Amino acid sequence: MWHNFILDFKHYLEFERNLSVNTIQAYLNDIRKLRVYAEERSLTTMDLTAQDIQDFLAWMNTFHISPFTQARLLSGIKVFFTYMQLEHQIPQNPAELIESPRLPRTLPDVLTITEIDELIQAIDLSSPEGMRNKAILEVLYSCGLRVSELTHLKLSNLFLEIEFIKVEGKGSKERLIPIGGQAAKYLNIYINEVRVHQPVKTGHEDIVFLNRRGAALSRVMIFIIVKDLAAKIGLQKKISPHTFRHSFASHLVEGGADLRAVQDMLGHESITTTEIYTHVDNDYLHSVITQYHPRS
Repeated sequence: MWHNFILDFKHYLEFERNLSVNTIQAYLNDIRKLRVYAEERSLTTMDLTAQDIQDFLAWMNTFHISPFTQARLLSGIKVFFTYMQLEHQIPQNPAELIESPRLPRTLPDVLTITEIDELIQAIDLSSPEGMRNKAILEVLYSCGLRVSELTHLKLSNLFLEIEFIKVEGKGSKERLIPIGGQAAKYLNIYINEVRVHQPVKTGHEDIVFLNRRGAALSRVMIFIIVKDLAAKIGLQKKISPHTFRHSFASHLVEGGADLRAVQDMLGHESITTTEIYTHVDNDYLHSVITQYHPRS
């Protein structure tokens, strides 16, 4: 029974919830863990109670999983039993009233404008890959894209004459994002002076950023490009392609951008996710106290 329920749950996540492949895989892995726990105790999906779910979470916690993993685990279980209520008419969701662990609101690492300039200037522009990498970093920072959005970016979704691009985000949701003049300039140079001379693998004709074999770049390759540049300039911060997304949002908010506009550009479902960028840097706070407090 578990096997059939999990298979049907996968279809539910794909076609009704329209979730991303990564999210679906995470949810399925979590439910498979619950299945192992339940079958060892001869429990079916119909037998599980709130206490059983809490005992399962406590058991998982013995493996020293992080609070973020605990929260995702509980979220997946809640979605699974919501599906079971809808499709298999179980009387109640045993996980419904279980509270998620409190998560620390950690501020993401961000780069300064100077550090971003240094990273981009460190690119060797004497090779076709260098011109491509410059366009990649300019687009990452100018548009705040996720890595998957960058690797799946399509030529047919570029509207550079009006400085907009269309991306497909989580859950296959599309959004329009303004692209700055600098990023548009180097994207045009890459497309018209580098990519145009490259043989393209069948099925990848509409993909913007290609590897040497003419296929779409992998997520891993984007990470390697960023890591190599950070090492080249001796940057001490631990960064990834996502750091450019954080920097994009943080610099906009610090510059006075409307939070709702930033939310739309990032593709966040909840404004709460975007609010993490409303942090104010300590140096700025210190300067305010120094300038305005009568006893400073």
